Amino acid sequence: MVRKKPPTLEQRVKNFIREHNLVSRQTCLLVAVSGGPDSSCLLDILVRLKDELGITLHVAHLDHQLRGAESRADAQYVAELAQRLGVPATIERRDVKAYQAEQHLSLEEAAREVRYRFLADTASATGASRVAVGHTLDDQAETILMHLVRGTGTRGLRGLKSCTVWQLPLGGKRLTVVRPLLEFYRQETADYCQSHQLRPRIDASNLSRAPLRNRIRQQLIPLLQSYNPRVVEALLRTANIAADELAFLDEETAQQWSEVAQRQGNVITLDKESFGRLHPALKRHLLRASILELLGSLKDIETRHIEEIMAALNKPAGKQISLPDGLIFSIEYDKYLLGSDPAVLSPFPILEGEFVLKIPGETRLAGWQVEATIIDREQMTEKDESFNTGWFIRGSVKGQSPFTNYSSPSPSKERGIKGVRLIDNDFTAYFDLDKAGDRIIVRPRKRGDRFQPLGLSQPKKLNEFMIDAKIPRAWRERIPVVCSLRHILWLVGWRIDERVKVTDNTRKVLRLKVVRIVE
Repeated sequence: MVRKKPPTLEQRVKNFIREHNLVSRQTCLLVAVSGGPDSSCLLDILVRLKDELGITLHVAHLDHQLRGAESRADAQYVAELAQRLGVPATIERRDVKAYQAEQHLSLEEAAREVRYRFLADTASATGASRVAVGHTLDDQAETILMHLVRGTGTRGLRGLKSCTVWQLPLGGKRLTVVRPLLEFYRQETADYCQSHQLRPRIDASNLSRAPLRNRIRQQLIPLLQSYNPRVVEALLRTANIAADELAFLDEETAQQWSEVAQRQGNVITLDKESFGRLHPALKRHLLRASILELLGSLKDIETRHIEEIMAALNKPAGKQISLPDGLIFSIEYDKYLLGSDPAVLSPFPILEGEFVLKIPGETRLAGWQVEATIIDREQMTEKDESFNTGWFIRGSVKGQSPFTNYSSPSPSKERGIKGVRLIDNDFTAYFDLDKAGDRIIVRPRKRGDRFQPLGLSQPKKLNEFMIDAKIPRAWRERIPVVCSLRHILWLVGWRIDERVKVTDNTRKVLRLKVVRIVE
């Protein structure tokens, strides 16, 4: 009986590429070649497969300028290898240490960012659709252990993927990275190089124990193998299980997204009630998905950030959590906000400075027009009278702000924010002119502001009123405050002051109509 020969590494790589759809025909594939055994093996195999796969190749090598003559020798080796294999090459030098100092990163992080930016630039210049790198099963095991040592969730247990979209900092370029050697051991690439006389370069820095990855490779994995000789295989099984579970969570998140999350510009709103009903595992996954939606990458988002948010979900409204890249997770009364500036969801424009109203007449201020009219008490209609018995804003319901109906389960038609509805685009209030005075200004709130809300017998801090009225924190600095020389007359959109209300003894009535202007 003739024993069938086992498939070669070249055949196995071809099968892996096809199984995972890593390349498509008639495309250019950029191959990142450091000069080491893994990338040299990868390039040689891809050259042998390029006609069968229907692709063209281009080599990219970056001299990080970290190892002096050794780095230059690596670049020379890659140039000669590419020439011998008949593949065009782009070889550059970039100053990683200068970038490290500028961005305040570790040397390892700086080298990675500079390298991937170089690859993105080269891919763009050559028309390459994807970049192939030489990561192996050993790199996969080391990556999983690095994540475990630093603290990780299920996503970190998955480790490397055969295809990844990498979001670059400082410019936002996206780079698709494929790993054709991810199911093969480092020893197999070394054996391939030896059998094909490739003579790759050996990076002496890999022998240093300063980087965490090197310590894991040289110390931790051998130690774990003394407990379980097949610990690498065990880690890879864990990665496969984690990948399956994450795929399931991705599907569940996609189904829940429209019910729970809404994006407006650079802010994502999560409905607190709907989000609260989700399983904790799905909450974590949806939080990560929301951050990924805004940043395009989870590079700086660690498990501790997600757990900090999870621990704060039941905190009172007003709680905020700062996240990497300037993101803020903000807790409101009926929703959570995630974005760099949650205040942009406010229906109020930014209001700065003080504006003296023309009475009677019209006054334009930032995003608003205020129409001031003086009428006799007898001119007030029955409808106007109704404004004087509770809330003085058209379209409002007694006991509620015209902006906010937190008991309403239906989303806003105007704004698309669940739990918030704009009932009208203008707001009208009536005051006793003699009590209000003829010099009235509009300004944002100030520290220590107090007024006597309609219906109350004593003054109250404006901030306390806003909290009690469940005005979202992100809105509070933008709400117009109408004041006389003596005190606040009106918190626009909510309540007037008790001391300036229209009574039977009122002779002249000041009507203020505030209209939102969309420029």
